[in-house]
Amino acid sequence: MPHCIIEYSKSLQKSVEPSAFIAVVHQAAIESGLFDPDDIRSRAIAFDDYQIRGDKQHFIHVTLRIMHGRNDSQKNQLSSTVMQALESLNLTSIILSVEICDIDKTTYAKVTL
Repeated sequence: MPHCIIEYSKSLQKSVEPSAFIAVVHQAAIESGLFDPDDIRSRAIAFDDYQIRGDKQHFIHVTLRIMHGRNDSQKNQLSSTVMQALESLNLTSIILSVEICDIDKTTYAKVTL
């Protein structure tokens, strides 16, 4: 863990490669010190259809799904680290957001084949 799920407006691809924001989010998760680097999973999903505030053209929303057990301070630090990483891309006309969600261990299943 975590799963770093990056949702973004497809129109962003005109100004930045998705691999760039995948890389900064992944690195931020590593730098948080909360996770084994080999356990971090990052992926991006582009959206063609969306509606956001009229004066903004793009968005990136990052959801970090983590196993229960981190305290609020650790979650806030993780959120801030990821947000700073996104801001370092120096994108304009964009809405950035980060959300930290606990995974329920009782319902989570994983198999590595």
